[in-house]
Amino acid sequence: MSTFSSTSRLSLRLSSPLMAYLALCADIIVINIVAILAYQFYLGELVLPHEMPSLYGLLVVMPIVLIALQFDRLYRSWRFNKILALLGAWSKVWLAVILVEVVVLFLSKSSSQVSRGWFLLFGIGTYIALTLLRMLTYYALYSLRGLGYNYRTLLIVGYSATSDEVIRVIASSPFSGLRVIGQVQPEQLAEHLQNMEEQGPQEVWLCLPMSEERRVQLAIQALGQSTANIRLVPDWFSIRLMNRGVSETLGIPMLDVSTSSKSEMSWLLKEIEDKVLALIILVCISPLMLFIALAIKASMGGPVFFKQLRHGWNGRHISVYKFRTMVHHTENAGQVTQATRDDARVTPLGRFLRRTSLDELPQFINVLQGKMSIVGPRPHSIVHNHYYKELVPRYMLRHKVKPGITGWAQVNGYRGEVDRLQKMEGRVEMDLYYIENMSLALDLKIIVLTLIRGFVNENAY
Repeated sequence: MSTFSSTSRLSLRLSSPLMAYLALCADIIVINIVAILAYQFYLGELVLPHEMPSLYGLLVVMPIVLIALQFDRLYRSWRFNKILALLGAWSKVWLAVILVEVVVLFLSKSSSQVSRGWFLLFGIGTYIALTLLRMLTYYALYSLRGLGYNYRTLLIVGYSATSDEVIRVIASSPFSGLRVIGQVQPEQLAEHLQNMEEQGPQEVWLCLPMSEERRVQLAIQALGQSTANIRLVPDWFSIRLMNRGVSETLGIPMLDVSTSSKSEMSWLLKEIEDKVLALIILVCISPLMLFIALAIKASMGGPVFFKQLRHGWNGRHISVYKFRTMVHHTENAGQVTQATRDDARVTPLGRFLRRTSLDELPQFINVLQGKMSIVGPRPHSIVHNHYYKELVPRYMLRHKVKPGITGWAQVNGYRGEVDRLQKMEGRVEMDLYYIENMSLALDLKIIVLTLIRGFVNENAY
């Protein structure tokens, strides 16, 4: 048994549900203040939101409603997360709010009735103001924990490599406000709790292998009268295998080894992102696509588009569109030969289109059709999927999301011909990382990295 030093300061309770509702009220006040200031700046009138024209009032109320619908996500305790996680979640919600408002204005044909200057100042100003409010709150709580307030006491049960890693992570994460006050074996837990002079721990983490069921049950039995939050920390290998999910089916609790851990809202946001961006991009690049189509017709003749059957979401067959870059040729049934450097089948125009990724532009049509996403694992030919799924572990898990025009693997150098098994293994590892960490923020990061480094690539031939 070992104990850790603890402070004599009182733990300041700032995690009650009331604090979350106060935070929501603070956000509502900020939204209204920014709306009033933006209205005065652009329209020269100082009016309260309910005195604004009805459309302006709707644009002020909608963010409040949409944020309130994300109450459990935005206003939960962020004690155990770094500030980037907080700001990332908040940024995704606000981006969704703005997209919804833009779609509403577009569909109702009322965008001309709203000052664009007011809308931009309101949207950007509110985001900045609420971001600063969150940062100030986060660092204020961080400072309180540094002074010994607003912390949570933690008792660790078990001695293992997992418990050593838990202690190391807590020591390097002062923002959490966790104080380790002891570490005991399950056999000594009941006696330790009985001998504690101060109030019992607020958190108890069982760092025991899942195979030691008897010791786990012994610890849980000793904690039968404890009011602490009791958590089981499986060994890190188990965590690596799981998809971080816990579900319940027919009343049976289950650990999700290979399922989607994303919420319905996450999927909805990604669908909105894909449709809105694909429509905007297609409108912008339509003259370029027409020019490329005419150039292909003039230099090669024959069809402009090349369609190939590939695996899509959940392994369904989809036709993926590309601009044709090769001369007419036939291959044996069941054979798909990858393009190689100086491939004789690729025409001079086709080589330029491949090198600049312009041959991929028609895939934005696939996105509008709902068959692909802008960001996701790149679809491989069906023949290659059948080949590599026997060689690369978890290969087919790439198809648990829609395939993408660009992806995490592509912006990290895994692009072009796969001439070694190690390249495919690296690509699959990157794709699975994306699936496990998929978010609107990561999508935007990949899109930006694609614009910076992804179009012209020496591996694209």
